[in-house]
Amino acid sequence: MGLESVECMELAWSGSSRAFHSQQGAMTAITLIVNGTERKAEAAPGESLLSVLRYRVGLTGTKYGCGEGQCGACTVLIEGKAVRSCITPAEAASGKKVLTIEALSQDGKLAPVQQAFLEEEAFQCGYCTPGMIMSAHALLAGNPQPSDEEIKQRMNGNICRCGTYPRIVAAIHRAASGAKKP
Repeated sequence: MGLESVECMELAWSGSSRAFHSQQGAMTAITLIVNGTERKAEAAPGESLLSVLRYRVGLTGTKYGCGEGQCGACTVLIEGKAVRSCITPAEAASGKKVLTIEALSQDGKLAPVQQAFLEEEAFQCGYCTPGMIMSAHALLAGNPQPSDEEIKQRMNGNICRCGTYPRIVAAIHRAASGAKKP
C-alpha cells in the first residue's frame, strides 16, 4: 500500500481534511512494545493505535470495523486488558505492552483459543474473528473457567455480523477446558 493510500485512509478516519492536514507536520515519535518487541513509530497527535499498528508497524491482523469502539473488530490487549484500538490514541500505548492477534500463535501452532474457534467453526466471514479471539484471550487469562453468563458479559462489545454467537461461546468453553474436537 502506498503512502497516498495510507494518507487517504487516515483522512477518512480523521473525519475532516482540515484535521488531517493540520496533523501532517506534527508527527511524534512513540515507542510501543508490540508482541514483546520494542517498535518505534511516528504518530500524528490523536492518531489511533489501530492506524499505527496497521500502517506504520505493518501488523494488519487487527481490523478496522466501525471506527467508534462499538464493534470490537479492532480489539488488542494493552497490559493484558482488552481495548478498542480504533479509539485508543497511539500515544496512550507508548511504553506499554501491546498484544495483537499475530502474537497468539507460536512456531506455527495456534493458541488454544484460536484452535477452539477453528474447531467450533465460530466464524463465517472471519472479519470479527481477530477481535473476538483477543477479547476471549483476555477473558480466559483473567477467568480460566467462565460461565455462559460471564462469557456473554465480557464478549458483549464484540459484534459478529454473521451471528455465530452460540459457536463463539462454545469455542471459549472449549479453549477453557482444553478439549479437542474428536
